[in-house]
Amino acid sequence: MATSRQLPKLLTADEAVALIQDGQTVAFSGFVGAAHPEALSSAIERRFLGTQQPRDLTIVYGAGQGDGQSRGLNHLAHEGLLRRVVGGHWGLCPGLGRLAIEEKVEAYNFPQGVICQLLRDIAAGRPGCITHVGLDTFIDPARDGGRLNSITPPGAVERVELDGQTWLWFKSFPIHVGLIRATAADPRGNLTMDREALIGEILPVAQAAKNHGGIVIAQVQELRSEPATPHLVRVPGVLVDHIVVAGDGEHDQTFAEADNPRYYNAFAGETAALADDSLSPEPLAPGVRRIIGSRACDELRPGDIANLGIGVPESIARVAAERGLLDTVTLTVESGPIGGMPAGGLSFGASVHPHAIVDQPSQFDWYDGGGLDFTALGAAQVDEQGNVNVSRFGDRLSGVGGFVNISQNAKRLVFCTPLTTNGLEVTLADGKLQIVTEGAQPKFVKQVDHLSFSAARARRRGQEVLYVTERAVFRLVETGLELTEIAPGIDLQHDVLQHLGFRPQFRDVRTMNARHFT
Repeated sequence: MATSRQLPKLLTADEAVALIQDGQTVAFSGFVGAAHPEALSSAIERRFLGTQQPRDLTIVYGAGQGDGQSRGLNHLAHEGLLRRVVGGHWGLCPGLGRLAIEEKVEAYNFPQGVICQLLRDIAAGRPGCITHVGLDTFIDPARDGGRLNSITPPGAVERVELDGQTWLWFKSFPIHVGLIRATAADPRGNLTMDREALIGEILPVAQAAKNHGGIVIAQVQELRSEPATPHLVRVPGVLVDHIVVAGDGEHDQTFAEADNPRYYNAFAGETAALADDSLSPEPLAPGVRRIIGSRACDELRPGDIANLGIGVPESIARVAAERGLLDTVTLTVESGPIGGMPAGGLSFGASVHPHAIVDQPSQFDWYDGGGLDFTALGAAQVDEQGNVNVSRFGDRLSGVGGFVNISQNAKRLVFCTPLTTNGLEVTLADGKLQIVTEGAQPKFVKQVDHLSFSAARARRRGQEVLYVTERAVFRLVETGLELTEIAPGIDLQHDVLQHLGFRPQFRDVRTMNARHFT
């Protein structure tokens, strides 16, 4: 006679993480703070500080999961706890970045979308993820192979030839523990995410762990007495071994919005008319971010499906809302929301009143296949060829996150960055821009330190690429960068050319539209 399956066992966070053994590979779900199992990551830290166990873990995650200080995967930034980190975005986990820079852990930086898709391939028993994403960047084994220091072994990604084309093969590896988060568990252990800001990659994480004989631990906000509606289940109970009910402060919807009633239901998908006041935020104050966001917003076209990156590009959503454009374009976020207005800061990854929320790997499938008409992304460095660095500069490690998937595949691309940084102050007067204090650090350099975006590849693909700053606009041409616009009130030589590490081409330089400076 067949026996009934054992239902997931309810444990405390400390009891659950005690099941993690030395040397295991642990995969985490989450995006910044949304859907990250904070109760579990903090419990791992408590256990390690108290017992020095577990040790030598490999952790795998796609999106950055942290607040730039102490939450999220920052809990795991202890020497001895980790042996290897395979991550997409590192900037919100400075402790992990420090371990990588100091060569105290093996460290890989792979595209966020590739990691999400690789988890599906691991679950399915495939040899890995074969994709074009990452070619001609530092992720390409023809360069660094995604390795962030000298102790990290090569071979995790290889170039392969299939049907006359070059691809990157990101190799599979076993997942021993899956740590995921959901809103609730029903009596069968089925997990639903009805109050989460996103779905993420929780199903691939769970499937990958279970198909390698591992365990799945799910953090939830509550236990429900009634069975969940089947088509609302995101992870079936047959894939869940243990459930942990989070305590206060361990299950905030995002790391910025713990209990804000205005956004709580809006992030989770409560629909609203586009005239809703949550889609009509306070206008951005005059300054660098507003100028760049306003000029970049000019590139949006009716009907566009678009993605806006973190940082300066977030301002485009604010300007688009002011202009009433959110009913003519569809803004998406790589974490899965489609429509609405993307949130910023530590709520990045969520959207206010999204029209739909899909899982993260599926969103990247769409992006990788060319589904994005437009994207706006940040840039830490731009060089004379038009290459961009967002991943590493000096002793700072940011990582690429979804940048490579998005920048390589969108039809039209705008990089948004100040011309200089570190002290830049501007003022607006009579529709003109004045530089009050020049930034000490130039961002347009002779050659980037880390190749996150390949201009040569973009030219071969025929991408339209602009570089928008507060005082000048450049476009990518066959021989490098061409200066096409400067701000009213700006002196070409004094305010632009002398702050570049190279001399761009320029012929007919126009004046930027005055509305960006009022």
